[in-house]
Parts: sequence; C-alpha cells; structure tokens
Amino acid sequence: MPIELYAYLCVADTARAIAFYAQAFGAREKFRLVEPSGRIGHAEVEIGGQVLMLCDPFPEFDLEPPAVAGRAGVTLHLHVDDADAVVARALAAGATLEREVADAFYGERGGAVVDPFGHRWLVGHSIEEVTPEEMQRRYTALFR
Repeated sequence: MPIELYAYLCVADTARAIAFYAQAFGAREKFRLVEPSGRIGHAEVEIGGQVLMLCDPFPEFDLEPPAVAGRAGVTLHLHVDDADAVVARALAAGATLEREVADAFYGERGGAVVDPFGHRWLVGHSIEEVTPEEMQRRYTALFR
C-alpha cells in the first residue's frame, strides 16, 4: 500500500471554511461528520484531485485553530494554472493578502494569502524550469 499524506486543518468554523475553499480554490465537498450539537468532527474537500481534511475546534483533544490571528501555523502550497486569478478569487472570497503575486527566482509566479481561518496559502504557477543549481545561484544573489 503506498503512503499518502493529507493536510488536516483545524478551523474555527468548518462549514464556513468549506464554503470559502469552494469559492476561493474550487474545492468540492466530499462529506462531513456532524455532531448533534452542530460541531463538525471531520470533513473532507477535494482541491485539484487532492484531499484536504478539516475539523472544528476540539479543545478536549487539543485540536485548536491557529492561535494568533494573521500568523499561520501551517502553510499550504496550491499549484494552479493562473496564480493571479486564484489569488484574486481568494481575496474576493475573504482572504487577506500576505504577498502580492509576482515572479520568483525559483521559476514560479505566485503570491500568498491568509484564509479567514488563519492558514497561509501560497498560490503559484510555473513560468520556467529552473535547475536546483540555477535556483541556488539566484537565491544566493538575493542576499548580495
């Protein structure tokens, strides 16, 4: 059986997060498990064929969303066809811009947003193939 890795985010309001991720990133809800109280114990959405797992806070199990507003404890990288369009869509859906979309030394055009639940999303698309050696050369040049 192959190893699979899933991102699992605790958010302050899973139902709202699912709606945001659908609007901002084209997520499709697979399912959710809801307690009688309405708290969502587990939900899964699919973004670009990959599964993102979500849950509401469960302090009794030490599951809490990011503690400091605007300071993401997790960063997710979303590789898309058009970073400018996806960042614009995320902002329209309620994300906060952390870094404007721009061309980067490592061959990607991208930017960063923080979703309304405190998680940072790097959104980018390839603009050129860059070897690790060339990437290092460019990275070193940034510090000169």
